Amino acid sequence: MEVGRTARKRRAILQAATEVFLQSGYLGASMDQVAARAAVSKQTVYKQFEDKEHLFAEIILGTNDQVVSGFAQAANDLDQTTDAQQGLRKVARGFIEILTQPDVIRLRRLVMAEADRFPALSGAWFERGFHRSLVLLGEAMQRLADRGILRDLPDPTLAAYQFAGLIMYKPMNQVMFLGTLAGPPVDELERIADEAVKVFLAAYSH
Repeated sequence: MEVGRTARKRRAILQAATEVFLQSGYLGASMDQVAARAAVSKQTVYKQFEDKEHLFAEIILGTNDQVVSGFAQAANDLDQTTDAQQGLRKVARGFIEILTQPDVIRLRRLVMAEADRFPALSGAWFERGFHRSLVLLGEAMQRLADRGILRDLPDPTLAAYQFAGLIMYKPMNQVMFLGTLAGPPVDELERIADEAVKVFLAAYSH
């Protein structure tokens, strides 16, 4: 019973802290704000997290599991496909849908803003999240090549980065510079994803 209450409090603190950091940035956020929003005492926050830096790290690195699991599922889906265009379209649309969500954009912006202050943390976020995801995708693409569905990939991870770049460059820059809610509509995102697949396959299909 006590373990359950503790877990609920921890989840409430993480949710509250995420909102506070996204709204106020690292420097503007305080443990008092987090405690108030989570409806717990400040002592409870410090009992769960040593200080603001550890709380920030928990939030940033905690998002990696979600990103990697999404790409692991995409890799599994590619392993089942016999049609490169159909399989990659599904991956591309899922990729663009996840990474253009407002909370994901805000978190990405926060990590970038604090990269110089916490280079090890932002580096771990990149390596264990985005980079690891594209390594998994590249491995799945290589398995497509092994089955003769794609051409051989001299560098599967680079191919995955090229694929992601084709998908994300336009919408990601749009929301990063014009604001979180300024992204293209869903039909435009789907068109970008589909066209990215065509360009990718022009290079890597037989």
